[in-house]
Amino acid sequence: MGPIPRDRIVTHTGERFEKYGCALYTAVALSALLDPGDTIVPICHVRRRDDGPIKQILSPYRNIDTSGITSSHDQGDVVELRYIEHNRRVERQTSFMNPILPGDLDKVLDADVFVCVPITDYEVGQPTLRHIKENNSDAIIVLDGHGPTTTLTRSGERHPRVWADRDVWLPYIDILKMNLEEASSTWLGESPELIADPPSLSHDALRDLAQHCLDRGVGAVCVTLDERGCVVFYRQASGGIASEIVDRIEVGRVVDATGAGDSFAAGLGFGYLEFRDYVVACQYGNAMGAQRCTGAELNVYLSREETQRQILASYGSRS
Repeated sequence: MGPIPRDRIVTHTGERFEKYGCALYTAVALSALLDPGDTIVPICHVRRRDDGPIKQILSPYRNIDTSGITSSHDQGDVVELRYIEHNRRVERQTSFMNPILPGDLDKVLDADVFVCVPITDYEVGQPTLRHIKENNSDAIIVLDGHGPTTTLTRSGERHPRVWADRDVWLPYIDILKMNLEEASSTWLGESPELIADPPSLSHDALRDLAQHCLDRGVGAVCVTLDERGCVVFYRQASGGIASEIVDRIEVGRVVDATGAGDSFAAGLGFGYLEFRDYVVACQYGNAMGAQRCTGAELNVYLSREETQRQILASYGSRS
């Protein structure tokens, strides 16, 4: 669930190109991990001019059902991305997808997992997540915090926002994934004064954020740490809060980091659905994010067997 924007990208090396992104990466990463008989259904709204090209791009992936990609409102995202470094960028949005509403999910409410990758605060709302839980209490909901912690100016500039209504969302999220900047927008802690450029949260502050979320129904909080991999917080059987650093998977050369977070979310959803282990889920997230960075095309994703070997080589077996 999320947009498939037309991205206009300037890389940190000055290369310029256009391509589709966001939920497209999530769907294709899941396609590589799942069996031919499984079904991935992207739910998104696009412009009419983009409908055909997007479905053509996805046509080789036999386990992706494109019926959830609709263009009846002729609204879809167009985003300009200018990278300052390989993992830091300035964003501007010039066209806007209409939001994904409960009625858009009628045909997929029996899904095993919903991977939500909104990029702006209005695209996947809390009522939509609540609708899923009210109609399929067994579904796993993975939410990327990029959406509810990002907003737009009238000129289309994209900026961080405080996730002020966070606690209304938390009961409907199973795995909350965010980066350090998004975590800062989510947790004001005991110092709620607003500041223009808040520092990254310390490990202790991340733990406080995680405990707050876990106390309100979230199963796990995963925070990506750029080149350091990620940290995951979850509740132990004893009731205490466990935290574990999951180191990154090395990439020889970063070619294009666009979509790494969307790919990470795919691995996170698959890993937890398959193994019911939050740490293993993060290993799959790291693997899919790392694979995404190795090239500019969609053929960067390895098969499930190759990904399993990559994870085993990086982390060893988890007993």
